[in-house]
Amino acid sequence: MRCPFCGSEETAVRDSRPAEDNTVVRRRRSCGECGARFTTFERVQLREITVVKRDGKRVPFIREKLLRSVQIALRKRPFESEQIDQLVSGIVRRLESKGDAEVHSAEIGGMIMEALANLDPVAYVRYASVYQDFRDANDFAHFIEDFSQDHAGDAANKLDD
Repeated sequence: MRCPFCGSEETAVRDSRPAEDNTVVRRRRSCGECGARFTTFERVQLREITVVKRDGKRVPFIREKLLRSVQIALRKRPFESEQIDQLVSGIVRRLESKGDAEVHSAEIGGMIMEALANLDPVAYVRYASVYQDFRDANDFAHFIEDFSQDHAGDAANKLDD
C-alpha cells in the first residue's frame, strides 16, 4: 500500500479489525519512510458494475461517489459516519446482488431516495433537490407537499394497526 503522504511503498500494517458489521476490514498502517500513520478499509466487491448515465454514457460504479452524495444530504444531521457507511453498504450490496453488470443511474438514485426517505426527511428533500433538479422554491414546495401527503397516509395506517 502506497503512503498517501510521501508516496513510499514501504508501509506496514499495525492493526487490523472488522468494521461495519464485519463487512469491512479496517487496517491501521504506518510508513517506513516518513513515519506517518493512516487507515485503509478493505471491502468485498462481488462484481464490477457499470453505471449508465441519463445521456447514455457508461462509467464505472464508484462507491465513494455514492458515499459523498449521501454525506452531503446528511450534512449537519444527527447521524454518525458509521450509520452513513452502513446505509451506503446496504445500497451497494443491493446493487451487487442484483447480478446486473449495468445499472441505470436513475435506479441508484431511487435506492438512495428510498433509503433517505426512511432515515431522515430533511436529507431526503436535500437529495431530491439535486437528483430531481429543482429549479425554484415552487419545486421544493410541491415536493414537500407530496412527501407530507404520502407520509400522512403511512401514519394513519400505523394508527389503524
